Amino acid sequence: MSDATRHLLGLEGLDRDTITRYLDMSARMKDVLDRDIKKVPTLRGKSVINAFFENSTRTRMSFEYAGKVLSSDVMNFSASSSSLKKGETLLDTARTLQAMRPDILVVRHGASGAPHMLTRHLDCQVVNAGDGVHEHPTQGLLDLLTVRQHKGDIAGLDVTIVGDIAHSRVARSAIHGFVTMGAQVRVAGPRTMLPLGIEDLGVRSFDRLEPAIEGADVVMMLRIQKERQGATPLFPTLREYSRLFGLNPDRLRLAKESALVMHPGPINRGVEIDPDVADGPWSVILDQVTNGVALRMAVLYLLATGRWDAEEATRD
Repeated sequence: MSDATRHLLGLEGLDRDTITRYLDMSARMKDVLDRDIKKVPTLRGKSVINAFFENSTRTRMSFEYAGKVLSSDVMNFSASSSSLKKGETLLDTARTLQAMRPDILVVRHGASGAPHMLTRHLDCQVVNAGDGVHEHPTQGLLDLLTVRQHKGDIAGLDVTIVGDIAHSRVARSAIHGFVTMGAQVRVAGPRTMLPLGIEDLGVRSFDRLEPAIEGADVVMMLRIQKERQGATPLFPTLREYSRLFGLNPDRLRLAKESALVMHPGPINRGVEIDPDVADGPWSVILDQVTNGVALRMAVLYLLATGRWDAEEATRD
């Protein structure tokens, strides 16, 4: 079994064919969600542990729902009520969970590289559900799936990502994914939120919003990652940030008329995005949530079986 089907740790290094297979499988999985009975026996007898060491709503619940739709046995681990509070290490906790013989361990952790470290010590397969400021690969894949669903093709599109680029694992996975699939990517934010060398990832960077979104096919807004920024403020006030980098209907008119507006959530309405934009005809934010379930179904199926057989995966 190749590394691409053994674990999912990031989009960096995945080739276009592998990403396309994930997207194709996800599209078939989405058909299951549209059925009256949203249940297939595909992963009956397989077990998944969701080990979230950080708070999450969309990612944790969609992994749980994805596993249950596929008929796997799903267990959820909560760090706040675990032996971590008694001083147990991450590795000891993970080894304890592995001793329960899961097939897949889904891990979200605040330390960049934590899922990668676990793959060197555990026998089960590992999915990165977000690690520090490094990557969030399933979010990146579901974003690609959403854009492909609405645009038909990703190659040649102009994609703009706006906000706290320096602290966003979502931004990194999105950059790797969109660049690999042939899109032109721009990033925009205050200079204090643009990491040095970001252009090395194949993007153009802007410290003003307007030129960054001009003519864009896709505008992805990001939440300010206050929990990762440390004690030193990176901008004067939320009002100032919103004035300079908030997406409102007037600014959105600089993008193409058919532009999509995306956001990984949770949304801070009135800060990075105006409610009229978040709820407007440009928004595909709720489509991202639905596609997140289908994408995570595809990931669990692939890792648990090592097969790309979409017909078998969705058979009643």
